Amino acid sequence: MDKIDLKILKCLHDNARLTASAISEEIKLSVSAVIERIKKLESNGIIKGYTIDIDQEKMGNNMVALMEVSLKHPDYYDEFVKLVNSDCNIASCYYQTGEFDFVLHIITDSIDGLERVYKEIKGYEGVSKTETHFVLKTVKEKSSVLPEDNFNE
Repeated sequence: MDKIDLKILKCLHDNARLTASAISEEIKLSVSAVIERIKKLESNGIIKGYTIDIDQEKMGNNMVALMEVSLKHPDYYDEFVKLVNSDCNIASCYYQTGEFDFVLHIITDSIDGLERVYKEIKGYEGVSKTETHFVLKTVKEKSSVLPEDNFNE
């Protein structure tokens, strides 16, 4: 991957709906070269997919919480991961070091929705301890980051 690939990724990162033609104009490379590079980035697994950024509050999902979870034993890991993946209100799950084994990013439409997720997690037999934090405001949220680079070179 070179600086041109990084420029293409930056363009798509900022707006995944950009056409190859628009990217071509932005980075001063032929449309066919841009298409070829994008296909290569996709086939190499660097670009895993394309998505949209949804305003959760406008969708009615204005209850956000982070839940830290400790398991009783590592043997519960696989089943807990299945539980997390089956719940559509758990937006992200991070397995981590430290006092807690996981951090869950939960997005729901109400305190009742959060309570449902809370009870589901707390009720799982492998969970030994949880701590839940309400998010007051999202200051920064990115789904991915690019290496620091001067994209204008």
